[in-house]
Amino acid sequence: MVSKEQTPNDSKLLVFPPSVTVGQLAQLLEVSPVEVIKQLMRNGMMVNVNQIIDFETAALVASDLGFQVMAPDPERSGSSPDSFTQPSVISDENLIPRPAIITILGHVDHGKTTLLDFIRKSNVVGKEYGGITQNIGAYQIKFKENNLTFLDTPGHEAFTAMRARGARVTDIVVLVVAADDGVMPQTREAINHVRAAEVPVVVALSKIDRPDADPERVKQQLLEFGLVPEEWGGDTIIVPTSGLQGIGVDDLLESLLVVAEIQELTSNSESPGQGVVVDSRLDKNQGPTATVLVRDGILRVGDNIVIGESFGRIKAMISDTGARVMEANASTPVEVFGLDSTPSAGDQFTVFSDGKNAKTFVEEKRRMREMAQPDSSVLTLGQISTRISLGEAKDLLIILKCDVQGSIEAVRATLDSTDREGAQISVIHSGVGTVTEGDVLLASASNAIVIGFGTVVEPGAKRLAEQNGVELRLYNIIYRLSEDLELARLGIMEPEEREIIESHAEVREIFTIGRRLKIAGCMVTDGSFKRNAFVRVFRNEESIHSGPISSLKRFQDDVREVSSGMECGVALDRFVEFQEGDVLESYRIERNS
Repeated sequence: MVSKEQTPNDSKLLVFPPSVTVGQLAQLLEVSPVEVIKQLMRNGMMVNVNQIIDFETAALVASDLGFQVMAPDPERSGSSPDSFTQPSVISDENLIPRPAIITILGHVDHGKTTLLDFIRKSNVVGKEYGGITQNIGAYQIKFKENNLTFLDTPGHEAFTAMRARGARVTDIVVLVVAADDGVMPQTREAINHVRAAEVPVVVALSKIDRPDADPERVKQQLLEFGLVPEEWGGDTIIVPTSGLQGIGVDDLLESLLVVAEIQELTSNSESPGQGVVVDSRLDKNQGPTATVLVRDGILRVGDNIVIGESFGRIKAMISDTGARVMEANASTPVEVFGLDSTPSAGDQFTVFSDGKNAKTFVEEKRRMREMAQPDSSVLTLGQISTRISLGEAKDLLIILKCDVQGSIEAVRATLDSTDREGAQISVIHSGVGTVTEGDVLLASASNAIVIGFGTVVEPGAKRLAEQNGVELRLYNIIYRLSEDLELARLGIMEPEEREIIESHAEVREIFTIGRRLKIAGCMVTDGSFKRNAFVRVFRNEESIHSGPISSLKRFQDDVREVSSGMECGVALDRFVEFQEGDVLESYRIERNS
């Protein structure tokens, strides 16, 4: 049985093993297995009651249900992962207040780093190429005897990338909006990312000292996004600031302390350190290093640490000021040395009693991942339709990218005019332009579908979508878009046909046979070219033809398949206008339920 221990104030701090079944997790959380399965489905995972899930997944479910979560301590549970058979609950009597972790977001050149520079009393801006933040930085400051930790990120994509990996790092977001410029495209994107993360927002109205500053106009713009100033009866704190002159900085810090106090942020002072990777790099002298934020407990030099599927013994720690430190408390950023490999941003770490335990834990985690192989991808539109028909979903979340602003308005008007019985369609972000990696990351973190109307997908975004299982749908006819979404909303969508990219080949030479037939002499650059595939011809990154293969040869022989790195001759139905340098992309059509 799962042991439970009630604390005096009825709150629980849960300690999870590296793996646990859905049924065991439901027993610990005192909810039905159906509720746990629903939570996992909302995060894009289709599971059954006996399926094994890892620590990060279990912690995410527990956090969504209002529990505090702590990583396993081998000294408390045993000397090997096999002894982590049941979760346990420990008392929260050692919980103490911890500093808030604050992320600064906003449009480029609106003064994010300049504002943080004044707060830190250092010259971060002068060290950055072009005055734009190039790497993630984490800094801690003291204000009126209170510590505050700041994350200065390159943009909201990094913020959402960490959230998409299950890392809930930020307690408060400072949205920087220039008083002379107003709400810009990246401002709108940042607002949508923060809203999806459900994080408290404090607006810093920067560059208030500029002669053309118009704070009232900016406040009116923020109203469109539901950010209503306190003085207008809302609950959004808006502070006029100037990073160059320091105007309003103390007021901003005071506001952040108030928001942090309302959240009642705590940490266990007696537990081993656990937290999240903010950034990592491979140092040519020190080897793999990682900038980490301690979320709970204490991290010490000499600790055996596991980060994702990396592990090592901490040889040294460097604070944000460059000083060597022996330990780091909750909400403290430090750079750690001594890892065996470079982890990824968003990877979560925990401390073990010795190196053997850490290595065994990583090996067990890899083994359990290979055995369980949970489907952590974002659901397709067809799968969402099925969930709606079963009453397991209430919202259809959409990220909308269009060719022009008028298309956005037209698509929104069409969606808003549909009958409202069934699930609700919610556009959590919209914008003009191509589908970007930031759009895919937001979809991955929010279990949303990316819809493109009259636009295209950037190559990097396409690769990222395939890696994360995010569905991209492109339309040029508005009634087809609205029809698909309406069928999905009502839970009666038919199985979808989609393209699966199989390989690419580059045209190196053109051969003419007879008067009309032309054969493209190609080198297969990736994947495997198959005789029964369809082929799309790209010239200067623009698609100029799509159709089936009529002939695939290897030298003089007809073949069914040609592997990467091999030459072949390709002929297409109804297309002979090959040119050297053309790229052939082969794909197949697959039906999804």
